[in-house]
Amino acid sequence: MALLELDSLHRHFGGVHAVDGIDLCLERGELRALIGPNGCGKSTLFNLITGALRPTSGRIRINERDIAGLPAHRIARLGVGRKFQVTSVFDELSVADNLRVAQGPRAALPIDALLTRLHLSERRDVPAGVLSHGERQWVEIGMVLAADPKLLLLDEPTAGMTSPETAATVDLIRDIAATGDVTVLVIEHDIGFLERLDCAVTVMAKGKILRTGSFVDVRADAEVRALYFGNAA
Repeated sequence: MALLELDSLHRHFGGVHAVDGIDLCLERGELRALIGPNGCGKSTLFNLITGALRPTSGRIRINERDIAGLPAHRIARLGVGRKFQVTSVFDELSVADNLRVAQGPRAALPIDALLTRLHLSERRDVPAGVLSHGERQWVEIGMVLAADPKLLLLDEPTAGMTSPETAATVDLIRDIAATGDVTVLVIEHDIGFLERLDCAVTVMAKGKILRTGSFVDVRADAEVRALYFGNAA
């Protein structure tokens, strides 16, 4: 059954059609990557799903409920969580306390289990401000998970990471999706990350969906290569 459905979704800024008739369906527990050149509408799409922007027209459904136009806090309560590209953690608080602050009253995952999933058990009492960049990103992913989302939106989660941190983040995201409890949609530009993530990829261009398929199929598409990957085979 579909967790997220976008039906003929539009968002116009004057004469600019930032999102131009998007149709997209994600099943419960699905992991999907969203790629495309800068300015193609990816972040605008996330803003529409989370309620930061209202659509010009079209429908957004979560668990078959139309949420288009609802305020952001109500959409969050329906289980939509978003991690932004720039980390926003409480530097003075420990890793565990950052997760406790974000945890909802009906938390499905105990703090210890969440720390284990994030590979941060040994860092639980360390102030977030002294963590590496990658560790801070994992804490923020954990803060979103602590609120027990049904849809997790990740905006460039590996930006600025080292290669080992990127590889660990791939494992973390795949682990989150493997539970079947969370549908994950990831914006990313790192081609190596996308290849390792090994999931369906949706390509956006000029506010529209250009292609959807496996990473291998998408990368082999001549139009996508010219637009996004360059002309290398």
